[in-house]
Amino acid sequence: MSQIDQAALAQLFTEARTHNVWQDRHVDDAVLHQVYEAMKFGPTAANSCPVRIVFVKSAAEKARLVECVSAGNADKTRSAPVTAIIAFDKAFHDQLPKLFPHADARSWYAGNEAKIARDALVNSSLQGGYFILAARAMGLDCGPMGGFDADKVNAAFFPDGKWEVNFLCNLGYGEGDKLYPRLPRLSFDEACRVV
Repeated sequence: MSQIDQAALAQLFTEARTHNVWQDRHVDDAVLHQVYEAMKFGPTAANSCPVRIVFVKSAAEKARLVECVSAGNADKTRSAPVTAIIAFDKAFHDQLPKLFPHADARSWYAGNEAKIARDALVNSSLQGGYFILAARAMGLDCGPMGGFDADKVNAAFFPDGKWEVNFLCNLGYGEGDKLYPRLPRLSFDEACRVV
């Protein structure tokens, strides 16, 4: 496998930014399908694929979601063409006979609520990262957020309790001239060890 070029690295990482202000520009459902079709191939433990995504686009559903976010996230969520609720299926292991057919992986989880909860969160977080990269690869800008009331989101969008929110991610075409200055990152030596 060869390295991707610098333009692709820039689009995915070095020039990509978290957006808070959005153009009034429609995001077609076909693009959302493309994002999912790309991100679904990212690895998860035992190919468990616990992520579930609700794309909130309609004004009525956006209004319900805005009631669940912090005051600082309300305007950007309201104005984003799409907000993705990145969630996980608390019964993801029931899909393992299909997703990991060469072993009885479902039995690794059955009755072990702590393992289910941990692996659902960890692997849906991985998939959430893949989601952001896939969205950027499809030309969308992203605004991932943690400022929301999880209990309210779960009650409003997952009342049956089968899925649970992990984080929110606004999607669309950002206003590039309204970005905050890029914040610093830790250096390799500050964040990494080679042993």
